[in-house]
Amino acid sequence: MLPVITEDIAQKVFDEIFTDMPKWRKEMIHYIKDENPEINSAIIEAANKTDLDPKAVALGAYMSYTLLELAAKESEDILNYTE
Repeated sequence: MLPVITEDIAQKVFDEIFTDMPKWRKEMIHYIKDENPEINSAIIEAANKTDLDPKAVALGAYMSYTLLELAAKESEDILNYTE
């Protein structure tokens, strides 16, 4: 089951992305290349095979990855919380 992406998580990610979108996208390329090279290859392949703007396709994929990654971390933190 996928983690819940809260409004707070979405706003945090959107604020980060839209401060400097080209810079953020380039940083994500390097981050995901190291973190999960198979996902990065799939994103690049999908972006290159689209009739749409490849950068927009990649941005959407990287944004989705980041949203899910942060939501998963938040869920894990809640499950592992101890007082």
